[in-house]
This record gives sequence, C-alpha cells and structure tokens, in this order.
Amino acid sequence: MTLATFALADQRFHLRKAGESDVEPIIELIARDQLRAAVESSAPERRAPYLAAFHAIDADPAHLLSVVENSEGAVVATMQLTFLPGMARGGATRLQIEAVRVAQELRGLGLGGAMITWAVDEARRRGAALVQLTSDASRLDAHRFYERLGFTQSHAGFKLQLP
Repeated sequence: MTLATFALADQRFHLRKAGESDVEPIIELIARDQLRAAVESSAPERRAPYLAAFHAIDADPAHLLSVVENSEGAVVATMQLTFLPGMARGGATRLQIEAVRVAQELRGLGLGGAMITWAVDEARRRGAALVQLTSDASRLDAHRFYERLGFTQSHAGFKLQLP
C-alpha cells in the first residue's frame, strides 16, 4: 500500500511500508553509507539479525519501517519512524526518525526532503508533539539538510556501545 507519492524531476517515487522482501535492499542502502560500510552486510550468512530486527519492527505499531520505490519498483530510499510516548512535555508523544538513506545517485533531487516532510506530517496526524532525530557529528551536509527543513541542533547526543 502506497503511503505517499512524490513527483520530483519528472520522476515518481512511492513511499510504502517495508516488507520482508525489502530487508536486503534496506541493508544495501545502509551499507553504502561511508560510516556504516565496515559494519553492515547483506551477505546471506549475516541476514538473520536483520530479519529478526525487521520482524520486531514490523510487529510493533509504534514503529514504521518504510521504503521508497522508483517507477521501476527498485528500492531507492528508506527511513524508520518510532513513536515514543513519554512523561516529559506533559505526556507528549515524540516521533524519532532513524536510518534515513537515499541512494547516492538521487541525492539533491529533493527525495530526502519529501520523505522527512511526510514523516513530520505523519507525526502531526498521530498527535505527536515533537519530531527528533540524531545525525553523526561528522555529517555536516546532513546537518545543513535538516536545518533547511526547520530542525534545530538543540541537544548533544551521547551513545554507549555495548559489546
């Protein structure tokens, strides 16, 4: 089921909920990222954790793993949305946007902006009070992209890698 259609530069793209058959193209999009290339792999022997993650995401209505297809049906972008109820901000729900990836050859077309705009509209539709995301500190182009979309760099993020 198509959630949104984006018409950009004489091309049509369709955003939809990801299915199990999309796991490999999603992994490939993530693995093409310079910061994740050494860690991610779509090799058959490494698929089990990705499939387990997909099934956990797919089973939880607070999560939406989405893909964008081009007119030929190829997966060219992805993002994951997670709706987080919280006690702060008067019990407000937040939308967390994660793992936004657009195929390199389509960057600059406006597809990423269309995806994020749709996600913000979906947050409003579901009653969220805040949309948040994180971006690696080294991704200065991504920071500028999110700022152009109205996001502010308001917090410092911290992570603890677990073995």
